[in-house]
Amino acid sequence: MTGRAMSGWRSKAGVTFETSKAPATGTRGMVVTNHPLGSAAGVEMLAMGGNAIDAAIAAVFALSVAEPAMVGPFGAGFINLRLASGEFAIVDNYSVAPMAATPTMYRPLSDTWPDYMEVEGAENRIGYRSVAVPGNLMAWCEALQEWGTLPPPAVMAPAIRYAEHGFPASHYLADTIKENAEALARFPASAAVFLPKGVPPKPGERIVRTEYAASLRTIAGQGAAALYDGELGRAIVEDIQQNGGLITLQDLRTYRTIRRAPLRGTYRGFEVVVPPPACSGGTHLLQMLNLLEGFNVSARGFGTPEMLHLLAESMKIAFADRFRYMGDPESVGMPVEWLTSKGYAAERRDQIDLKRAGTYAAGVPGSRESGNTTHLTSADAAGNVVAMTQTINEAFGSRVTVPGTGMLLNNNMQMFDPHPGHPNSIRPGARQTSSMCPTIVQRDGEPFLAIGTPGGTRIFPSILQAISNVIDHGMTLQEAVEAPRAWTQGQDFEVEEAIPESVRSQLRSMGHSVTALPRVAGGMNGILFDRAGVMTGAACWRADGAPVGISGGPARPGARFGMSAR
Repeated sequence: MTGRAMSGWRSKAGVTFETSKAPATGTRGMVVTNHPLGSAAGVEMLAMGGNAIDAAIAAVFALSVAEPAMVGPFGAGFINLRLASGEFAIVDNYSVAPMAATPTMYRPLSDTWPDYMEVEGAENRIGYRSVAVPGNLMAWCEALQEWGTLPPPAVMAPAIRYAEHGFPASHYLADTIKENAEALARFPASAAVFLPKGVPPKPGERIVRTEYAASLRTIAGQGAAALYDGELGRAIVEDIQQNGGLITLQDLRTYRTIRRAPLRGTYRGFEVVVPPPACSGGTHLLQMLNLLEGFNVSARGFGTPEMLHLLAESMKIAFADRFRYMGDPESVGMPVEWLTSKGYAAERRDQIDLKRAGTYAAGVPGSRESGNTTHLTSADAAGNVVAMTQTINEAFGSRVTVPGTGMLLNNNMQMFDPHPGHPNSIRPGARQTSSMCPTIVQRDGEPFLAIGTPGGTRIFPSILQAISNVIDHGMTLQEAVEAPRAWTQGQDFEVEEAIPESVRSQLRSMGHSVTALPRVAGGMNGILFDRAGVMTGAACWRADGAPVGISGGPARPGARFGMSAR
């Protein structure tokens, strides 16, 4: 699954890095998630004769157990699905504001960066008033019913097993619990699971989620109705209402996922297929790829000041447009076709000074969209491919676990602009704008690359860099997902520490305010497809990701041991 460093990379700028993990290969299927148990659950479905959709749904339920800070049924996300027929389906299962929500329900602490998204009492981050109406469970059940082949009890069995019998806390999870211990301790049902004896678990200690296992069994038997119009939903709503939250049973009953037509673009002859708004990530990924396509990216070289400068300018243009235009497509008009056009890219490309950092829009507010999300990628030999990014927003969402259910609640209300009058301001029933970007790249009509990552507003710029790493810089997929990253939305230019000081210094001389960080965005994973039918899965060092592939096949006819020779 994973292993020691398998390769090293050195650019002409002197940027060096070694991959921390090994890729996996398979011909019959591949599942890559940000936890080994998620990947194992998915491959179990493939071994049972299921397809990539069965594998993806089994994996995400398993991740809701073993990666509880990142994802759960009471969350939100986007699914990008390529069917064996070559058709695409995009499922928008993002969360919406309760009908009782208002544009002025929070009191913002500032109108300027960096505290623009902060509100009095952190009510949009911690506790019951931060909870938005969820879409995850509905989407998972719908996808399984429409495109899967295995029954829900079989698909959910690994997750139930992990929750009931427990799983060892990784260093990553133990550290995440420690970072959130104070907030988790405010809610007894959360503390009971994640702060045993009042302290965070040590790496390797077993975490058991018995109540959550019972909720999963209920869902396996009743489907999404258990939450959206059943006893599980009623128990959760009762707890929310008793503690000052806004969600009602009617909010759950009226929630619907949305099937959307994918956005399609091209980059150097490859077709790039992404979700449309309310997912902003796909729009701006295509926009930035269009910008880069007019430059000789390969000649500039990975990690050079010239290449990083070009990335920074492209990101700043995209984020200026994101703040100006992106919102809920049901209520905000967005010029998506124009933003993703080659003509618009040519206009904006002419504005880039290749020697000096530019300013493309003043006062772009910061976003508090959390990087604590998960992504998974699965594929089968028939040509079904799933890229799905799912979240409960911040680590452990609202930090609330509903007593008796084991269910962690999201804090997706934090993703709305708390100031009235903007495209992403709070409105009853509105969907938030998301930076998620589950991406599928095709070559000659066949899958070439499926990829995604957590990371909040750093998601689509990170996907941009991974695609460029493969297509422009000739990296392997393992190298591409583990390579040092950079990010800006108009303020500081964040670069990972593997970018040498000599490069950072040159960027500063070009006018960039450079900050070196341990990591930019989260655990990226993906699958690369070659023309011979071999799938290569890779996950990066920034999370507990593991690729698991399946090869082999049935025995040859007449190969039964002990058959008499005739």
